[in-house]
Amino acid sequence: MARQALGRGLGALIPGNLNPLAVDAKQGVQELLLAEIRPNPYQPRTVFRPDELKALADSIKEQGILQPVLVVKAKAGHYELISGERRLRAAQSLGWRSIPAVVKDSATPREMAEWAIIENVQRDDLNPLEEARAYKRLLDEFQLTQEEVAQKVGRERSTVANSLRLLKLPVEVQALLEKGELQMGHARALLSLDSAEAQKVLGQKAASEGWSVRAVEKAGQQRAEELGGARRKAARRGGNVELAAIEEKLRRKLGTKVKLLPAGKGGKIEVSYFSAEELERLIDLLS
Repeated sequence: MARQALGRGLGALIPGNLNPLAVDAKQGVQELLLAEIRPNPYQPRTVFRPDELKALADSIKEQGILQPVLVVKAKAGHYELISGERRLRAAQSLGWRSIPAVVKDSATPREMAEWAIIENVQRDDLNPLEEARAYKRLLDEFQLTQEEVAQKVGRERSTVANSLRLLKLPVEVQALLEKGELQMGHARALLSLDSAEAQKVLGQKAASEGWSVRAVEKAGQQRAEELGGARRKAARRGGNVELAAIEEKLRRKLGTKVKLLPAGKGGKIEVSYFSAEELERLIDLLS
């Protein structure tokens, strides 16, 4: 096994601003068998990209592990991981039997959850959905307030609140966020839409076509304007708002009066023209 060089003092290895994870001077670095270390049951990170793990494993093979993992003593001579799961997985992929670790004597479930979330958030290791779910777990399982969560992770309360809003998006959009096909800015723009269906349709289109955040914002504003006009139109004639919105969209697309005539599960689309020239234009547009 390659020499697992530490190379730096513990103050550099585990930043001092991670107060809950601060290492006491009496706590030295120990070599622990990988087989004795169990994953953190409160680990908020669920996505570990194979290419990133391979790059880390290559670096560790060349340079050794520069930062020990952090564990807590568990029953039956085992340890539970607090932070460092990527390092642990990389070491396992290299076939190593042991890894340098700092051992804390004890930790409550709440501390385990808080430390894992703090470590990941401050290192920007979580995707937006993982971060939102981690905050929700602290709220639901440990009855913390949004203000308390914000204080613990060093965020503004509004940042935590906006993160939690992501969990209201359709599961299809959440999956795109988790895969990195949409970013936080896209998600904020989608949250301004009036329905889950609209969020899903626009989110999938934005991901497949590589839209910028600004493009999603613009599409959302256009939809809001169309719905506003449709509601006013529907109110005047006592009709269906959704049908009126579709009519408005078709009117803009075709540049002429359009009327939907529902009949059972189907219906008709009535497109008006007011001259032979306009009819030719519509034929060219639709052909």
